[in-house]
Amino acid sequence: MMANNRRNFLKLSGLAGLMGMTGTSMLKSCMQPGDNDASKSKSSHPGLPGEGKQLFNMCGYAAPKLDTVRVGLIGLGNRGILHLGHMLRIKEAQVAAICDIRPEKINAAQASAEKMGQQPATYSGGEYEWKKLCEREDVDLIFICTPWALHTPMAVYAMEQGKHVCVEVPASVTVEQSWQLVETSERTRKYCMMLENVCYGFFELLTLNMARKGVFGDIIHGEAAYIHDLLIANFDKEEYYNMWRLRENAERNGNLYPTHGLGPICQIMNINRGDKMDFLVSVSSNDFMMGAKAKELAAKDAFYKPFVDKPFRGNINTSVIKTSRGRTIMLQHDVTSPRPYSRIDLISGTKGAAMQYPKPAIYLADEHPAADWRKQPPHDWVSPERYKELEKKHSPEIVKKLGDLAARIGGHGGKDFLMNWRTIDCLRNGLPLDQDVYDAALWSAVGSLTEQSVSQGSNPVAVPDFTRGSWNKNKSVDISISGGGTTGVVV
Repeated sequence: MMANNRRNFLKLSGLAGLMGMTGTSMLKSCMQPGDNDASKSKSSHPGLPGEGKQLFNMCGYAAPKLDTVRVGLIGLGNRGILHLGHMLRIKEAQVAAICDIRPEKINAAQASAEKMGQQPATYSGGEYEWKKLCEREDVDLIFICTPWALHTPMAVYAMEQGKHVCVEVPASVTVEQSWQLVETSERTRKYCMMLENVCYGFFELLTLNMARKGVFGDIIHGEAAYIHDLLIANFDKEEYYNMWRLRENAERNGNLYPTHGLGPICQIMNINRGDKMDFLVSVSSNDFMMGAKAKELAAKDAFYKPFVDKPFRGNINTSVIKTSRGRTIMLQHDVTSPRPYSRIDLISGTKGAAMQYPKPAIYLADEHPAADWRKQPPHDWVSPERYKELEKKHSPEIVKKLGDLAARIGGHGGKDFLMNWRTIDCLRNGLPLDQDVYDAALWSAVGSLTEQSVSQGSNPVAVPDFTRGSWNKNKSVDISISGGGTTGVVV
């Protein structure tokens, strides 16, 4: 039974050759027969909407306060080292332990910690070292910054050891894994927050606050994307450890990375908190670029020969989602085409609209009266001056108080630091986190669901209700610092 589960996990993840954080053997350790994490996390729900009974509603749940948040980090690559830097600058966070299979990553992280007066315990080299970190009694919160296929097994094990979890995107790569996250979080009453940093972008927070105030009226439609030319990066030997991201793209066909664009739209639409996704339809183009690039590189370097003739995903995937309240979402994924970066980030309501790319813009219907449509001036976004007025009026408290500091400290323009500071502040003040396990499960599961739709000739696919009925009574996200804001920063 467990052997079959492991084979299915490897097949679905498309990372059988992964050596990532702790090598191929880490995948074996994650799903080892007899391990408590594997046996306890097996979901009883196959992913059908509304099936089963919720164990405990984690939406709005406030865990006991922590005066000091003791942090452990697993994976010290691009994302892990950034989170480490932020934790070292947040006064009430203490970095208790760090882990990475590569000794050089540990050495660099340790040096950074020592400069800030901290000496975390270190774990490296062995295939089970990350579990030792999870088992430490002096760790409250664990950041998981490893390749995608390891996110769920590590998060489940950490929660089973009594730890809150912040896991990088996507939190899961299958619907089954999403159910594992939900059921483990509900049973242990430990947070499982996906580190969707885009939800803390200044434009995203501005438009979320405006939507909460009713400025855009009833939200009708949203458009989200992850359009980022990573063709060269995906084939770069140094960019992603053991080519793990290229392997994902070589084995799966759908929207592999939905959460950056999807998260902010879901928060504005109150998905899981007053509305839910019903079904989606997804279509992928053919691959016009990745297979050709593999052949081009293999002709010069034998390293790339295993990737020749792989079934690379279509270069662009477009999906449409319908919600129970009748809203629609258009979602795109393209990480190979030569085009400018965009997440689109468009919302359209009965009183106005907003869109972030190619430049932040807002449209308000009441500023374009329609009493006489023949004489009405052409519809257009508000002027730059008017945009600044709206920004000043509607930016939430957290941006007004911490925005400049976050931008100076950095991390995608400040959104990373704002997310990390806010998470620690919530834990210290006993406030619910802005993103809960249902968000992590749903936003991530959309990737797997698009694969299902594409493989079925773009037929509609039902979206599971990971809240199991609680979506209709859960309260909307309120990202503020009311009741908190006491956490300090080393400037």
